[in-house]
Amino acid sequence: MARPSRARPASATAALATLEQLLSAKEIVVTCGSGGVGKTTTAAALGAMAASQLGGKVLVVTVDPARRLATALGLEQFGNVEKRVEDKLFVDAGIEPRGELWAAMLDTKQSWDDLIRTHAPDDATRDAILANPLYKNVTGKFVQSHDYIAMERLYEIHSSGRYDLIVVDTPPTRNALDFLEAPERMADFFSSRLLRWLIAPYRSRLYNAASRPFYSIADRILGSQFLGDIAEFFILFQTMYDGFVERAQAVTRTLEDRRTTFVVVTTLEPAPVREADFFIDALDERGFHLGAVVLNKVLPSYLLDRGATAAARRVVAEAEEVAVAVAAGSRGVLADEGMVTRVVREVGESFLNYRVLASREAEQRAELSRKPELVATVPYFDTDVHDLAGLLRLGEQFWR
Repeated sequence: MARPSRARPASATAALATLEQLLSAKEIVVTCGSGGVGKTTTAAALGAMAASQLGGKVLVVTVDPARRLATALGLEQFGNVEKRVEDKLFVDAGIEPRGELWAAMLDTKQSWDDLIRTHAPDDATRDAILANPLYKNVTGKFVQSHDYIAMERLYEIHSSGRYDLIVVDTPPTRNALDFLEAPERMADFFSSRLLRWLIAPYRSRLYNAASRPFYSIADRILGSQFLGDIAEFFILFQTMYDGFVERAQAVTRTLEDRRTTFVVVTTLEPAPVREADFFIDALDERGFHLGAVVLNKVLPSYLLDRGATAAARRVVAEAEEVAVAVAAGSRGVLADEGMVTRVVREVGESFLNYRVLASREAEQRAELSRKPELVATVPYFDTDVHDLAGLLRLGEQFWR
């Protein structure tokens, strides 16, 4: 269910001007966006900049199972247990870090095991759940399992107080909505009529005649042991229902808390922009704080310069004259004036074409600026970001 939109004070936009200010005021930053827009890289860059510039302990945790984050942070592998990024990597990049940077990636199975051990009402229930034949299957493949345990893990880490800032890299956009809604949906499932109906005959031998044919057929098709394992699993899980509901409510309060903010990452291509619009509206409907939109791979601003545009138009219109001047200045290296004319005209037309794209991007940026407190842009990079130095170079683009 959508929550009422939370109004933002009129002075908020004026008070917040940079991502540095945003991160210094928050404890949880949730990055989200569609696939392929640089969301994981942006999350890592935010964490790296926060650790190097703000100090304290900063954790970057990825929910998306991509391992690009480990490579960029110089870690061979990582999982549920947080690992520290060596200060030497910062020093090699020319930075003396003020704080510590840590990283973790959600291990769904380990997180579920830890949850069961923590919240089972007694040792017997804990051991029965962990030994149940369906446990691995259900926790690994059950709808909402991955998203729910991700929220549990985030809540556990934040509640521990081990970190001053947690940057969360979520799955692609529409899946990220599942990530946000998972606690409530999981609680609803464990109290659903369907589940009560499924496990009723295993709670009592006295089930009605109407349901008996269903269970008789199901027993023949699936086997009574299979249905019994299902029933046992969920009966045991229901002993932790109150804990699930309580934690779901606590997670929701954490996401709504003023110490939590969301950063939407996108490029200005049509499909990612639609996804960003969708998610911006979804956050607003749920009353979550949208701190910033980060625009990746933005064309340079000089493409909109009036002087440069006039020069490009003149180059196109007077390509032959320009070619003569270029050929003369080449001291004979460029003797074919016809070829030089074609190249000169192509350069001018290319600039004008890119100017059209840059104008379109400027309009899209204005539309995306209607709700977030700030919009940060990152230009095209000549090389891919593959290490900590690259992450810091990226972070410097949108930090201040």
